[in-house]
Amino acid sequence: MTTSIWLPLTREQAWDFFSVPENLARITPPEMNFVIRSGGGMRTHAGQIIAYRVSPVAGIPTPWVTEISHVVEGEYFVDEQRFGPYAFWHHLHRFTPENGGVRMDDVLHYKVPLGPLGLLAGALFVHAKVRSIFAYRTEALERLFPGTRPLTD
Repeated sequence: MTTSIWLPLTREQAWDFFSVPENLARITPPEMNFVIRSGGGMRTHAGQIIAYRVSPVAGIPTPWVTEISHVVEGEYFVDEQRFGPYAFWHHLHRFTPENGGVRMDDVLHYKVPLGPLGLLAGALFVHAKVRSIFAYRTEALERLFPGTRPLTD
């Protein structure tokens, strides 16, 4: 899944916002009950381990641990799940100057666990939930940074 938005910010301003893990809570749907348990309080850097608690389904709290596996300052970073609700999670955040602002691409690859049951759950609600989380992020960023808009290629 790839989503792209244009932000009325410089790449440096976008990086300053997105490289602070605590800002993720500002752009995550409230019903997810997103809380950083450890690993925040510093700028995103390679090797950083961040532990969260989220409630992705029916308000059930779920631990989630990600590692920031790759960082090129100001250009991109990758978070990968080390423990949590997915069998696989690889999320690239890329920032590219474009038309007087910055284009932010979120490139997400994930796999739902539990084999055939996971495939069914993915089809019934997980994929829609992931898309709704990213749609909420776009709406939250539009409120935080007026002029933000989704992009389609």
